[in-house]
Amino acid sequence: MQPVQHGDPEALADSIIAAVGKSIVLALPLGLGKANHVVNALYDRAAADPSISLRIVTALTLETPRGGSALERRFMGPVIERLFGGYPDLAYVPGLRTGTLPPNIEVNEFFMLAGRWLSVPTAQQAYISANYTHAARYVLDRGVNVVAQLVARREADGAARYSLSCNPDLTLDLLAARQAGRAKFLLVGQANDELPYMQGVCELPSEAFSHVLDGPATQFPLFAPPKQPVTAAEYAIGFHAARLVRDGGTLQIGIGSVGDAVCQALILRQHENAAYRDTVERLSAVPPQPFEAAPFTAGLYGATEMLVDGFLELIRHGILTREVDGAVVHAAFFLGPKAFYRALREMPDAQRARIAMMPVGYANELYGDEAGKRRARVEARFINNAMMATLLGAVVSDGLEVGRVVSGVGGQYNFVAQAFALEGARSIITLNATRQDGGRVRSNIRWSYGHTTIPRHLRDTVVTEYGVADLRGRTDAECVAAMLSITDSRFQAGLLRQAKAAGKIAAGYEIPAVFRDNTPARIERALAPARARGVVPPFPFGTDFTAEEQRLMPALMRLKSAAHSLPALGALLWQGLTAGPPSPQDAACLERMGLHKPTDWRQRLQRTLLRAALGE
Repeated sequence: MQPVQHGDPEALADSIIAAVGKSIVLALPLGLGKANHVVNALYDRAAADPSISLRIVTALTLETPRGGSALERRFMGPVIERLFGGYPDLAYVPGLRTGTLPPNIEVNEFFMLAGRWLSVPTAQQAYISANYTHAARYVLDRGVNVVAQLVARREADGAARYSLSCNPDLTLDLLAARQAGRAKFLLVGQANDELPYMQGVCELPSEAFSHVLDGPATQFPLFAPPKQPVTAAEYAIGFHAARLVRDGGTLQIGIGSVGDAVCQALILRQHENAAYRDTVERLSAVPPQPFEAAPFTAGLYGATEMLVDGFLELIRHGILTREVDGAVVHAAFFLGPKAFYRALREMPDAQRARIAMMPVGYANELYGDEAGKRRARVEARFINNAMMATLLGAVVSDGLEVGRVVSGVGGQYNFVAQAFALEGARSIITLNATRQDGGRVRSNIRWSYGHTTIPRHLRDTVVTEYGVADLRGRTDAECVAAMLSITDSRFQAGLLRQAKAAGKIAAGYEIPAVFRDNTPARIERALAPARARGVVPPFPFGTDFTAEEQRLMPALMRLKSAAHSLPALGALLWQGLTAGPPSPQDAACLERMGLHKPTDWRQRLQRTLLRAALGE
């Protein structure tokens, strides 16, 4: 049966309620694939009618970013208009954030936008802790009766076909459950012309859908978060991780600028091998072992939950070339900048078909054709980022000691488990050795922590900007020593004292002198030749930020850090007051921020501080 076509989301909401009744359990894909107009129409119906019960089960609710301080808002305003103009925000977000959702509406998430919901009790209390691969069963347990998803549309032989595109991850598993008689729900699609039409198992015939929303009034630009600059520490991490990746092997990379750094290091390994080797050696306190240094001849195969734009760069540069069942990468979902979506849309079908979007269980687990997956996923390197790690090798990626959730487990545990299940595979956990917190530098390597995502018995490889700690199969004392060798030197002595007090390392142990210069200055020195050659740019794969915005971003970060310290803020103020005329570049930045002609004392203060931060 062909789906009912709709151009009006309100009429579609009425049809859904007529079909399933007033108790609605609505499942939405993670991230990009949400059918926003469908969700909002159902939300409006439930908000206006208390007799309707609406439970929304989803993950990674996307919301248009907002600046915090006055300066950040000045910076973000034009960026938001340029990158998110026309994006229809999800109607449930304001009520969820303020704790004012109507009592007949509940939102459950199993993964949150990192750090955005830490102080929202409603969201924290409604969070479902789940591995990504277990989420579909929890959705089924909740009694899902509507699945609403953004889809790409194509005419083939006179009939419409639809692609789940960015999010086959859970929907294909839910459809399999429906086919087996274990679920009964309406599949509702919202067609979006910007969504790339991905081929393969994520393609569905029109009769798979009960309703489709499609028309000019409900088209909208895809949510496209701009890429963040790659810092010196992240580049160092990327080079250390890249030297662990074996030719002919398998690669998984998580989201974020560390993933960009890994991809850029792999590209340099392929095309500017001397610069790659030199940079790795300069970054390593001791001769790097292992050190995969040669360019790729057999090539890599990607098996990843998230298709990041870095994978397209690896394809373009002839690195991701090893095919499995006709694909060089299998992935479960994607989210990225505008250029990423455009590149996927503009690919010839034959090239796009080599990027296979699959159910999440395919990418994240060995279940189902385990023998085939074992043959394919040789020498796998699963690279995922973390917030913190302990000296004994436990990893903290998703939550705080007090129980509040920063993001979610997602697929990290799945990939760590795969690394132990597959012959020759390794889990590589990356993290910055330090972070700024309340104006102070704090270590991300701790003696202990009250919450862990990956327990210490699954410790494997941990990478910071200062090197690689191989923890697999090591004794506790060996793990402590290895982790101290990649800890920032400002915190080594204190952590060593804690380990000795706990009896976990010999009382006479001393950190070797070669590891006692783990400082940001050493990283900057090591990267200086690569910077001079232009091979470690802040945005290796392009950016949506203008030249002025790129200059402003680090300046605003300096101001944010200084805001926690009166002496630092005073020093910046004095520097700004005593500065000479602004350079043409600084003047352009001030104009971009609307501070070239301040009209009151607040704007004059902002201008003075910003001038100083730009000067640094």
